[in-house]
This record gives sequence, structure tokens and C-alpha cells, in this order.
Amino acid sequence: MPSTPRYLRAPITEALIDLRVELPPKVAISDLERLESQLPDYPKKFPHIEISMAVEPGKTTNTQMLQGYLFRNTDDKQIVQYRMNGFTFSRLTPYDTWETFSAEAKRLWTIYRTAMKPVRVSRLAVRYINRIDMPLPLDDFGKYLQATPDLPDDLPGSVSGFFLQLQLPQDDIKSMLWFNEAVIPPPNESVVSVLLDFDLFRTAEIPEEEEALWAVFEEFRTRKNEVFEACITDHARRLFDGA
Repeated sequence: MPSTPRYLRAPITEALIDLRVELPPKVAISDLERLESQLPDYPKKFPHIEISMAVEPGKTTNTQMLQGYLFRNTDDKQIVQYRMNGFTFSRLTPYDTWETFSAEAKRLWTIYRTAMKPVRVSRLAVRYINRIDMPLPLDDFGKYLQATPDLPDDLPGSVSGFFLQLQLPQDDIKSMLWFNEAVIPPPNESVVSVLLDFDLFRTAEIPEEEEALWAVFEEFRTRKNEVFEACITDHARRLFDGA
């Protein structure tokens, strides 16, 4: 696959590192809330509510349950979730580097792991959501994207919107990649915007030792970059490097 340069204007709108866990039976929501005292740089706290729906003949019931807490930093660019079923750290645009992003995720995960003492980790995931703004006029999405709908030659009209999902096993790293691509509302009328959403995860053979666990995330980072580069063209790359 193509090499993976660092762009001056990376199109990343959100990056996430997620670990799903099984906690000991004695852990309670109040234990998660107490972690607030260890997050002075994430002063904004919100409840994390999960909604479940049950459908019975003639009746639909929605149930809301408090599953943990979400903490935001002062500029709302970094969010950490401490939940009964796991941990998520996300960084909104502007994204800096993988090194700073993953280091902060590891620090916040260590707080969670030390206090909650998970019995096991059941899922690892890295997700990157990108928005590519393509200048108008645009006759062909293929000018910027390698993966686009392949229309029959005899089909009249041109593509003004689409949604594409691919589920791609990554057997060599024991993982699965879900790739979503769709036209989304643009930030202004001079561009058309396309979402590139990469969700790379593993649910089997998850290492127990911390060093090996974070080595998996390094593999995810490399693979995510390779797949992103394979999905774009040089015209897109010039949008990101300011050329």
C-alpha cells in the first residue's frame, strides 16, 4: 500500500481509542464517579445514559440506564468515557499526532484500570472519522477517492450522493475493519464533503499484558493509515498538505 505521510491539514474530525471490559461484580457506578477526582484537566462531567428498547405486541418500552460518566476537557476537544462496560478516549479536530493521542489515552486508561481492575478486556478498537471537502465544481468523486460507487455505463445521470459500507477482515492482525463512506452536509457551499469512517477492532486473542495490548493499538494505527492512503488519490493528498 502507499506510504503514510503526515499532513499539514489532516481531515480527521474525530479519533477514538476504545476498550470494552468485564468488571468485577462488586464494582458500582459510584466507583466510576469517584474517578472524577483524578481528572483535574477534564472538569466537565456528564452522565453516560444507555437506552434500550423492548418491543412487545402492542407495546414498546424504552429503558434508560446510567452506565457511567463522560468527562470533557476545558476546550471540549478531548473526551474520556468511564463506563461499566469499558473505556473510550476521543480527540476532536484539530488532531495532533498519534503519539500524543495514544499517550493520553493510555494515561486515562491506566486510571480506569487501576481503580476498576477489569476481569478481562473483550474488545479493542481504533476509529478515525475523516471529512474530505472537495472543491466545486466536481464532476467525478473518483478525482479524490479510490472507492466510489461503480455505476453501469447505461445508467443515466450522475452521482450526487451515496453511502458505501465495506466489512473487511484483517486476518493478519486478527481484526475486522468496517469502512463507511458517504456524502455528508458540507461546511459551506463551495465544497462537497465526503465522510471516510474507519472502525478497526479485535474481539479475540486480546493480550492480557499492557505492553502487548498497546502493541495491538500500534498495529491498528499502521493499518488505519495504510487503508486511508489506499482510499484516496493524489488530488486529495494535495488538499491536506496545502499544495
